[in-house]
Amino acid sequence: MSEEKKDPSAFVSQSETEQAAADVEAVMKKYDRESNQRVWTGGPGKAVRFIVVAFSIWCIYVTLFATFLEEIRLTSFLAFVIVMGFLVFPARKNDLRPNYMPWYDIIMMVAGTGAFLYFTFSADKIIQQGTRFQTYQIVIGVIGILALMEITRRCVGLPILIVAAFFIVYALCFGLTNPSFAGRIRYFVRNIFYTKEGIFSTPVNVCSKYIVVFIIFGAFLERTGISAFFIDLANGIAGKYAGGPAKVSVISSALCGMVSGSSVGNTVTTGSVTIPMMKKTGYRPEFAGAVEAASSTGGQIMPPIMGAAAFLMADFLGVPYSDIIGRAVLPAILYFAGIFISVHLEAKKNNIAGIPEDRIPKFRSLIKDLYLLLPLVMLVIWVSGNYMTMQRAASFAIILSILVSMFKKENRITPTKFFDALEAGGKGTITVAAACGVAGVISGSITMTGLANEMINAIVSVSGQHLIIALLLTMLCCIVLGMGVPTTATYCIMAATCAPILIRMGVPAIAAHFFVFYFGIVSDITPPVALAAYAGSAIAKANPMKTAFTASKLAIAAFIVPYIICYNPALILVDAGAGEIALAAVTALVGIFAVAASLEGYLGGPMNPVIRIVIAAGGLCLIIPGITTDLTGFGLIIAGYLIQRIAHRKTAAA
Repeated sequence: MSEEKKDPSAFVSQSETEQAAADVEAVMKKYDRESNQRVWTGGPGKAVRFIVVAFSIWCIYVTLFATFLEEIRLTSFLAFVIVMGFLVFPARKNDLRPNYMPWYDIIMMVAGTGAFLYFTFSADKIIQQGTRFQTYQIVIGVIGILALMEITRRCVGLPILIVAAFFIVYALCFGLTNPSFAGRIRYFVRNIFYTKEGIFSTPVNVCSKYIVVFIIFGAFLERTGISAFFIDLANGIAGKYAGGPAKVSVISSALCGMVSGSSVGNTVTTGSVTIPMMKKTGYRPEFAGAVEAASSTGGQIMPPIMGAAAFLMADFLGVPYSDIIGRAVLPAILYFAGIFISVHLEAKKNNIAGIPEDRIPKFRSLIKDLYLLLPLVMLVIWVSGNYMTMQRAASFAIILSILVSMFKKENRITPTKFFDALEAGGKGTITVAAACGVAGVISGSITMTGLANEMINAIVSVSGQHLIIALLLTMLCCIVLGMGVPTTATYCIMAATCAPILIRMGVPAIAAHFFVFYFGIVSDITPPVALAAYAGSAIAKANPMKTAFTASKLAIAAFIVPYIICYNPALILVDAGAGEIALAAVTALVGIFAVAASLEGYLGGPMNPVIRIVIAAGGLCLIIPGITTDLTGFGLIIAGYLIQRIAHRKTAAA
C-alpha cells in the first residue's frame, strides 16, 4: 500500500450509512433465527402484542412477589413460552404472509401449551404420586417435550436439536437399563418432563427467575439511546488515532455487547455503523467484518451482564453473582486488548488514518449524556453490595432507565416505547427459555445414563493425566457443541458435559467453568459455523470464510486466556494476593501482545518469519506460570523486538 496517508476527509456518506442500516434486517433474517418472525397487523397484531406484553409483566411480578410452588412457576412460564413461540415464529423462516397461522400450528400450540398447563394445575398431585405415572401422563409429557423442541427449531435452529437428539437416542437405545423399550420411554419422560432433573432443571429455573428480568431491562436500556451514546463515547476515546474506526468498533461493541445477549445481533447493530467507517478509512472488507464480529462476540464475556450466562454460572457454582462478574473483569480486558492491539498494528502496517477531528464528538457533549450509564452503574452497586436480590435490582434498574430517558426528548420512553420494550423483552425471552429447556433435556439425558462419568473417564484416560491434552480435547468439544447455539444454552451444555472433565483433572471449579464458557462463545466466530463472522461479512460485502478466519485470528486472546486461567487461576482472583494477580495480568497482556504482533506480521515494520516465530514463542511461554517460563518468554520477546528494530532501521536507512 502507498506510504501516503489515507485522506482523512474521506468518510462515510449518508447514503452508505443508510444502505448499511437497510442491510441490517436482511442480514439478521439470514443469520439470526430469532429475527424470522410472523407478520401480524391490525387486530391480530394487537392481540399478539398484548399476550407478549402480559408475559413480560407477569414474569416481573412472579420473580418479585410470587410464593407458589416452584413447579407451578416453571411450568406456567414454559406454557407462556410455547404459546408465544408458535404465535411469533413460523414453521419456515421465509413465511411472511401477514396474519397467517396454519391449522397445524394452532393444533401444536394448543397441545403443547396444554401439556405444560396440565403439569401447572396438577402439580400437587404429580409431586405426591411419586413414580406411579399413568400412560396418559407419559403421552402428555411426550407432547410437551416435542412442542418445546419444535419451538427451539424455529427460533434457535437445528444444531442444538441435533445434539439433543444424539443424547436422547443414546439414552433410549443404550444408556437406560430397563429391558423394555416402552419402559425406557416411560422412565425417560418421567425424569425429563416431571422432575427437576430435565426440562425444569437449573437452566429454566434461572431463566425464569433472573434472566428474563435482565432481558427486559436490556430492552428498556436500549430505548434510552445508550447504544448511540456508547458509539459516540468510543469515537471520543479512540476515533482520532490511527485506525480509529476499528478501535471505535472494539470499544463500542464491548460496551453494547454487555447488554445484548446475541453475538449476531450485536454484530449487525453496531456493525451497520462501524463497518462502513472501517472500509472507508482503508481496512480490507474481510478485516472490517472480522473486527466487528470478534468484538461483538466478546460482548458475551463482558461484565456485568455477560450475555446472561453469569447468572447460570453463579447458580451452577453456588456463588454470588457479584463474585462471577468480579472474576470476569481481567479476562474480558485481555480479550479486548488483544483485538485492540491487532487493529492498531494493522492500521500502522497499512498507514490507515483516524477519523477527522471535526467528526469526533466533543467530550463536553458526551459528559452531558453520562447519566445514561446510571441504570447500569446502580445495577452493579445494588447486586455487588448485596443490597437486594438480582431480580429486584433489575426491576429497579428498569424504573431507573425510564427516569433517565426523560432528560432528552428523542430518547424519552413514551407509553408506546414502554410497551415496545416489554414486547421486545418478551420475544427475546422465547429463544433463551426454549434453548434452556432443551439444554435441560441434554443434561438430564447425560445424568440419568451416567454418560457424563464415562466421558470424563475417557478423556482423563486419553490425556494420561496431562492437563494440556485434556484442555485441548475439551476445547474441541466446546467449539463443536457450541456451534450455532445461543450463549446461555451453550454454557448449560458445557457445564454439564465438559467442565467436570477439567475439575477431575484438578482445575478449580470456577476456572473450569470459565474455560468452557469462553470456548463455547468463540464458536460464533470459529469456522465452519461462524454466525457472527458471516453476519459481519454480509454487511462488509466480504468473503464469509475469510472473514471467519480473520475474526478467529483477531480473537486470539479468546484462545489463550482460558488456558492461562486454568494454569494460573490468579487471573480470575482465585487463591492469589495482589502481587500474584498483577504478575498474572502483566505476563498475560505481554504474551497476548506478542502473539497478536506475530500473527499480524508487523512490529514497527514488517517482520520476517523467523522473528515472528521467536516473538510468538515468547508470548506462548508467558501463558504457563513460573519464573523460568516467564523469564524465557520475556527474553525471547525482547530479543525478537531488538532484532526487529535493527532490521527496520537498516531498511529505513536503505
